Amino acid sequence: MEQEVLVLPDEGDGVRVIACVGEFDQDTLEAFRRAANAAVADPALRRIVLDVSRLTFADSSMLNEMLRLLRSGRLVLAGPLPASLERVFELTGVGSLFPTAHSLGAARTL
Repeated sequence: MEQEVLVLPDEGDGVRVIACVGEFDQDTLEAFRRAANAAVADPALRRIVLDVSRLTFADSSMLNEMLRLLRSGRLVLAGPLPASLERVFELTGVGSLFPTAHSLGAARTL
């Protein structure tokens, strides 16, 4: 499975953007986990934006990591949400838990 985790350069506004591109499952989560842990550990961040617009697959282990990140109280998803992620949210009933914006720009300002 192909995947990429991009941590965008901070712009000095207290927002960290992590973009997940491709397919994520229990075998491909380590880069995302490292980026998420670093963001959660940074007290200077007021918002962690997870750009999921180019996520093509996420299994339950990815969802668990997203829920862990949500518990930081600083997470916003930037979409549009891909159909595969919407389906996971629908099946698990957790979609309403995630603050979601329709674009990266909108997510930065929530």
